Amino acid sequence: MPVDDPTDVRAPHGPLPEGGTVRAITRWGAPVMHRPQQAVTTYDDALRALAADMVATMYAADGVGLAACQIGDDVAMFVFDCPDDEGRRTVGVVCNPVLTLPEGRDRRLEDDEEGCLSYPGSYEPCPRPDWARVEGQGLDGEPVTFEGDGLLARCLQHETDHTLGTVFGDRLSSKSRKRLGKKHDAAAEDYPLTWPADASS
Repeated sequence: MPVDDPTDVRAPHGPLPEGGTVRAITRWGAPVMHRPQQAVTTYDDALRALAADMVATMYAADGVGLAACQIGDDVAMFVFDCPDDEGRRTVGVVCNPVLTLPEGRDRRLEDDEEGCLSYPGSYEPCPRPDWARVEGQGLDGEPVTFEGDGLLARCLQHETDHTLGTVFGDRLSSKSRKRLGKKHDAAAEDYPLTWPADASS
């Protein structure tokens, strides 16, 4: 994603892991996408390697976030590199995310378009609260917290949903889901099942 200053990146809990392998993205309909993911209990080199693969795949697909289930791994973890309302990018890794959203008078919905790398080529408006906070653990098991507004708030909600077995289409009306499906089908030739691994080879 183009930014005015690519060096202006907030990494409050450290940079994203590097050196991963780009993998094919798992699509909606695969069982792993539609069930709660297994909690992370072991923080080791294998977990870090998985996170590095997720980061590499997210960037190869031009995404702003990616959950482990989106490359077929049943692990409650996501990575992200996403701007907020002011265009400031935040990067991070969250294991076992717990989401906090505004309530009462502080709750304001934004009905902006949303898409998913696991259902590529299609977008539909999806109402979400305009602010979110996620708490969890980092790759060493340390506590991490991320919060923000705009697209960052939407990303934190969308990726936490993935760890719970929810895809954003589950949050749409039947009419919106039909429109989403038509857009997806029309773009299918641009996204083979090996995407984005095939594009990076």
